[in-house]
Amino acid sequence: MIEGIHTENAPFVRFPDGTEPPLSQAIRVGELIFTSGQGPLDPVTHEIPADFDAQVRQVLLNLVAVFDAAGSGKDLIVKCTCYLSDRSHFAAFNRVYAEFFADRSPLPARTTVVTQLVREGVLVEIDGVAAAAPAGR
Repeated sequence: MIEGIHTENAPFVRFPDGTEPPLSQAIRVGELIFTSGQGPLDPVTHEIPADFDAQVRQVLLNLVAVFDAAGSGKDLIVKCTCYLSDRSHFAAFNRVYAEFFADRSPLPARTTVVTQLVREGVLVEIDGVAAAAPAGR
């Protein structure tokens, strides 16, 4: 069975005309959860931090919020695909990412790509895959 996941604890950005994008924040299939790309929009203030490090932290918090809503969590993330708008941010990205996952061993598998991101002002986006939490957790 395929289940769509939605949470207000992570942004779900509508198009300028108010219509919803044709995607789910995440999909749960069996014991795996797959997220759509998470950006740096703060779900409370609806602002994007200007600072790159702050954007990375917000993206990771948004990613975890979606996994939490799906019955998973930070400790169950198995794969991240990371998109950077500028190669010069790679070292800073690695530093903030390593800090965020400092309590994890092993670290999630990861791919990092430099590309042009769709939304203005967005410097980083991440999507991920996580295992569902065991029953009784």
